[in-house]
Amino acid sequence: MMEREIIVVTAAFGADAVYQAGGQRYFIPIIAQSGADGVEIRRELLSSDIDDELIDLKSLIEEQGLFSYYSVPESLFTAPGTINPRLEQFQHEAALLNARAIKFALGAGTGSCSTEHLAEQLAGCRIPLLIENDQTATGKIRPMLDYFNHHHPLPTVQGMTFDMANWLWVDESPNNAAKQLAPYVAYCHVKAAVKTDACWQAISLDQSQGEWRSLLSMMPDGVPLGIEFPLEGRDIAERVHYYVELLRAA
Repeated sequence: MMEREIIVVTAAFGADAVYQAGGQRYFIPIIAQSGADGVEIRRELLSSDIDDELIDLKSLIEEQGLFSYYSVPESLFTAPGTINPRLEQFQHEAALLNARAIKFALGAGTGSCSTEHLAEQLAGCRIPLLIENDQTATGKIRPMLDYFNHHHPLPTVQGMTFDMANWLWVDESPNNAAKQLAPYVAYCHVKAAVKTDACWQAISLDQSQGEWRSLLSMMPDGVPLGIEFPLEGRDIAERVHYYVELLRAA
């Protein structure tokens, strides 16, 4: 079995911790020392000087021997069949970071847009795209299946980011989702959640019932795994290392 690459998502440290630490760069050496292979940089956690910060992050990430993914908190389709008008800007930013891929939510979907027309619209993308199931109605199983059944593969869309826990927010079964969407998965966000007072809350893997293990067994061989559950504690470096090793052995 091919060894999976382990990626640490900076959002796992919490937005407040990232801001208090002076930005995402603080966590890069910690991630590298944990034995992880890569880092997912979140656009929503960048400062107002985005280009300069991305250039700085790229240097530090490469210096630490890591690779990066870039997560953009927007949808790929802003209306049915309409590509996000800022896609070129996000491509530019991802190139500054030297990211392997950019992650988007699906959004409004392709509508009546043909695969050929979609391929033409995305032909200028230099950085491959990933489409994640988010915590909105378009992150449910049916819209994701509709997209991938009709438009996969496309040279510029690497595949799906399968977020294990986001299905719970949209009242879907993660197991059913994995059974149907696993062939399209190119990246997996490992995450667990628990329901508290009518809302879901992400929890660490050790606090879960272990459902993540069965979901992981359903993912394609060699798919990179992203740690997106909360990474907290007095010794944050020890926590990151612990979970990197846990996923490495899973």
